[in-house]
Amino acid sequence: MLEGTFVVAVTPFKSNEELDLEALKENIDFYIENGIHGVVATGSTGEFASLSLEEHKKVIEVVVDRVNGRVPVLAGTGACATKRVIELTKFSEDVGADGAMIIPPFYTKPSDDEIYAHYKSISEAVDIPIMLYNNPWTSKVDMQPNLIAKLAELNNVRYVKESSGDVTRIWKIINLTGGKMTVFCGADNLALESFLMGAKGWICVAANIFPKHMSRLFELACKENKIEEAKTLYMKLLPLLNFLEETGKFIQLAKAGLEILGRKAGPPRKPLLPASEEEKEELKRIMEKISCIRI
Repeated sequence: MLEGTFVVAVTPFKSNEELDLEALKENIDFYIENGIHGVVATGSTGEFASLSLEEHKKVIEVVVDRVNGRVPVLAGTGACATKRVIELTKFSEDVGADGAMIIPPFYTKPSDDEIYAHYKSISEAVDIPIMLYNNPWTSKVDMQPNLIAKLAELNNVRYVKESSGDVTRIWKIINLTGGKMTVFCGADNLALESFLMGAKGWICVAANIFPKHMSRLFELACKENKIEEAKTLYMKLLPLLNFLEETGKFIQLAKAGLEILGRKAGPPRKPLLPASEEEKEELKRIMEKISCIRI
């Protein structure tokens, strides 16, 4: 069973926007050495939508190889066409990913029947677990709990990353599926609330910068049942989590944070521009305070 804090890893680029695979490998080691429970390759923060098919596959392959079984790896295999998603998900299974995180087809605004047929085709093509990714803010497709419950009837659809911002959906999904569907929080600044509602995991952008702190929050809340300690830590982390959510610059700020730490992340791929100097200064100020937290 997949559970815990999973970092949605950035995809490092060089100044010419070419993949920086050595930096990716080094960052993977950094996440794992600091206690992360799992890694998501080519998620939204991994800029999957800006990668070519060959780049997409290469990043997944490198992440799985570098992790080398130390923690679970989820491969983001979302795309607009079912055929492309099946190709990416089969590839991920072949190279050893532990599961696939799949956002519904975006831009075309498919109906519920089309979404069901999409995931059914993928489920029948692979054996690895599938995590649905409900993010209506970017995909413009909102999978309601009733649809998620129907999708949970497919053999290997076992998880959902819920990023709608409505924490009540967590217990609705759990109840509608009889506990079959494991819910992961998909909003950085709703983690503790989501854990209290029954979420068993967290796909976390801020874990790029503070993997140890974000993992510890899950452990306190979900493994040790130390809710007051979890709340105290959460309140100290919220300035960063809120900054990410309120600006919406997850990619830019995660990369800027890694660079502040002295790690390599490079620029986002255009049309995205790097974080502004003002944003970097605010991020640095927040990071300095979190760095002083004893965990």
